[in-house]
Amino acid sequence: MKAGLAVSLCLLSFVVLSECAPPTCYSRSLGLSKEIMTLLDKLHTYHRTKTCAEALPTIFVDVHNGCISAKLRDFLYVLLNHPSQYCKERPRMVLLKRKMQNLYHIINKVCYRDLVFFSDDCEAIDTGHTVPHYGEDRLQLLQEDR
Repeated sequence: MKAGLAVSLCLLSFVVLSECAPPTCYSRSLGLSKEIMTLLDKLHTYHRTKTCAEALPTIFVDVHNGCISAKLRDFLYVLLNHPSQYCKERPRMVLLKRKMQNLYHIINKVCYRDLVFFSDDCEAIDTGHTVPHYGEDRLQLLQEDR
């Protein structure tokens, strides 16, 4: 009985310790992008911040897109220069500004050249719709099949 209890405690401690790895650049930027999208959804639906969110441009944060750096910079400019002082002081708007600045800093300074961008579709960040982009080899195979 005591041996089974000791084994289960040992396994449980390994499980707890295995989740203590520090975040990588990729995991941190991916986590922040999900947090930002969730926060933006809350801003657009919450009655106290709905009017504040109307002044913000639409953005779909995708850390795999090469245009993310420029779009984050533009979004931060609008966020920092919001026309309403009331909106600038709202806690969720302040939190969004802080998270956006952190993500921008991580992508451009901390993880510079560590992230791999799979697309360069700037319109996808604005609309949320990605257009499949085939490479030359794939395009040649598609043409040969016809």
